[in-house]
Amino acid sequence: MTPPAYARPENLDEALLFLKNHGADTCPLAGGTDVMVDLRSGKLETPYLLDISRLPDLQGIALSEEGLSVGAGTTISEIYASPLVAEHAPSLIKSCAFFGSPQIRNVATMGGNVGNASPSADTVPPLLVHGAKAILASESGKRTVAVEDLFVGPYRSGIRPHELLLRFILEPAGRRLSDFQKIGRRKSLAISRMSMAVLADREKDGSFASIRLALGSGTPTPMRMGRVASFLAGKHPDPQTLEAGARLMAAEMIRVTGIRPSTIYKEKAVQGLFLRMLGSLLESDAV
Repeated sequence: MTPPAYARPENLDEALLFLKNHGADTCPLAGGTDVMVDLRSGKLETPYLLDISRLPDLQGIALSEEGLSVGAGTTISEIYASPLVAEHAPSLIKSCAFFGSPQIRNVATMGGNVGNASPSADTVPPLLVHGAKAILASESGKRTVAVEDLFVGPYRSGIRPHELLLRFILEPAGRRLSDFQKIGRRKSLAISRMSMAVLADREKDGSFASIRLALGSGTPTPMRMGRVASFLAGKHPDPQTLEAGARLMAAEMIRVTGIRPSTIYKEKAVQGLFLRMLGSLLESDAV
């Protein structure tokens, strides 16, 4: 196998011009935690590697009228250490805490985690409950896409060959409660076998004024669980309601995946994870 040619643009314009000319034959390289492994194993063959790790347009975390902006080139460690993210998207902070080893978090980027389109990407369920949008750029301009729509299949991204993922815009949590939970063989060092995020607002009487839920790993692509959220909205989170919500969560997962050999395990796992996450959420609200 011929090693790929390496290119490192000095700015965004140079990067987009390169992709205009060679996009179909190019693999962007930022943290490289997946790309380099796949290259060495022979799983990935590409004529060009485009090093985008030093492009300023892909860096930084900021709060504006648009929402909470996180650059696609921002590392998981930088997100985890950000006071802005801690205040406005605490479930994303928690997902970063569970993300690989410290060495991986220091180089892995948010854009890489999303762009790889893995069903088990830890940062994606929090992005989904925060209604995150992705800003993509090409030589012909920019476009905005819901993060959920970037996942067209397992490891199949909706990012076009001539595009770069610039940043994400999240709705700040405000006074809403949020949480993230995952199941993995060894917690942070494990690839998620299942993950889940929630963003919820409660009325003074304790009922859910609104709630968003997202599931990762249990389905071919991470997804918002809208039917479960609709069922819970307006209801008190008593044990019977939560048990019914857990059963509906499992039913929605199976509706998407169909019956498989792993269904018996996953059906119980998604219900247990749902109850654990909602229990954690309600406990934090009671403190």
